[in-house]
Amino acid sequence: MTTNKGFKDWNTVFPNATSIAALLDRLTHHADVTLIEGTSYRVRESELEAAARKKLNSEGKTPAH
Repeated sequence: MTTNKGFKDWNTVFPNATSIAALLDRLTHHADVTLIEGTSYRVRESELEAAARKKLNSEGKTPAH
């Protein structure tokens, strides 16, 4: 399972503190938690695609599907 939110920020997704504690207990039991820092490749790809679409639109062309 991956998430872009740290455990301390899960209250923005799950409003009930008890449910957060239960989820974390079950998800982390016998698990290895790995923190990966850096720019997401998915975000980078999305930004590149958006820039390409914007360029095509400014040139009066339509993107191929």
